[in-house]
Amino acid sequence: MTTSNYATERETTEGKVFTVTGGDWDEVVSGTDPINDERIVVNMGPQHPSTHGVLRLVLELEGETVREARSVVGYLHTGIEKNLEYRNWVQGSTFVTRMDYLSPLFNETAYALAVEKLLGITDDITERATTIRVLMMELNRVSSHLVWLATTAMELGAINMMLYGFREREYVLDIFETITGLRMNHAYVRPGGVAQDVPDDAIRKIRDFLTLMPKRLKEYENLLSGQPIWLERTQHVAVLDVTACMALGVTGPVLRSAGLAWDLRKTMPYCGYETYEFDVPTHTDGDVWGRYLVRVAEIRESLKLIEQALDRLKPGPVMVSDKKIAWPAQLAIGVDGMGNSLEHVAKIMGQSMESLIHHFKLVTEGFRVPPGQVYVGIESPRGELGVHAVSDGGTRPYRVHYREPSFVNLQALPAMAEGGLIADVIAGGASLDPVMGGCDR
Repeated sequence: MTTSNYATERETTEGKVFTVTGGDWDEVVSGTDPINDERIVVNMGPQHPSTHGVLRLVLELEGETVREARSVVGYLHTGIEKNLEYRNWVQGSTFVTRMDYLSPLFNETAYALAVEKLLGITDDITERATTIRVLMMELNRVSSHLVWLATTAMELGAINMMLYGFREREYVLDIFETITGLRMNHAYVRPGGVAQDVPDDAIRKIRDFLTLMPKRLKEYENLLSGQPIWLERTQHVAVLDVTACMALGVTGPVLRSAGLAWDLRKTMPYCGYETYEFDVPTHTDGDVWGRYLVRVAEIRESLKLIEQALDRLKPGPVMVSDKKIAWPAQLAIGVDGMGNSLEHVAKIMGQSMESLIHHFKLVTEGFRVPPGQVYVGIESPRGELGVHAVSDGGTRPYRVHYREPSFVNLQALPAMAEGGLIADVIAGGASLDPVMGGCDR
């Protein structure tokens, strides 16, 4: 081999000509040719269909192989945690519901449980209010998983599944609107109970949904589970074993798809989940296929929980009896469809001057929460959703911090993507089910 592997006297229009006298050709070329190991940086997002919101991925590619992946978050930062410090404890429900916008009722319930723990009224929450919370959360889990199934299928080319998934989600959102008045961002679960009772027509809608949904789930599986392209794009793709999940703090369906049956509803029960009959679906492959199977199975388990909750709905109050904490739980809408009815206002103002003053102070100032700090964790559709709430004894939170599963689970993206193909980044990232409203907060 000559001193220089490039023969300058042989420079041609075709490129550089090598002068070699033996040795392995691949070794010679890789050591000298800058084209051989050229890497390009691809900026995927933040506005990209496969990023489940405004997630930005910076990928370093060698051909179609991902050599390095970095997640860039923060594009949907709304300052919700900071805003909570300037609102009273009840108003906080209106803010936290907007974080993970696909599972608002979980945000609200975790927050309410934390405030109730600080107040020391956990055992005072009525049975009906607790049952309604379970009912609403499991309906929300179904709707959230339907969005995951719809969007992930769309990203892998199954457009029809996207249409079907959103079709069934609309049914759940109609139920939410009947109960809370809103399709999303409900502020329905509040410290002390829930904002108002479940009407009878909502019960009928839920019963109809329980009849409809098992048939639709079977249709989804017939559409996807045996489809060759779906299998190729999901099996052995974006593998994350249980050791990696534990090291990275990954929870929820991603952890359970790696074989560990860790579900806070079973392992650290809340809202009476220990009294319900349901299973924790798991899989062992730890790939996109396993996460698909786990989430579909979880929808079936949620339907079982919804049916049990409906059977347990006994008549009773939906808010604690302590009037120093309880907001009105039987609201009446005015004739214009907005605000409170005149009869409701007259009732508040006609009782006594003291009750009017109390109502005014409760709404404008809020109740005081004893100083202290608590942590409450619940099982959201994406994993452990934790609330660390700190009170200094005032009417507003000193600090509320959320342990958000989307934020934590995104740490796993480089481990899943690096060494694989760029096409599998889309499948792997989608299988984490990140919601950037919750991640960025």
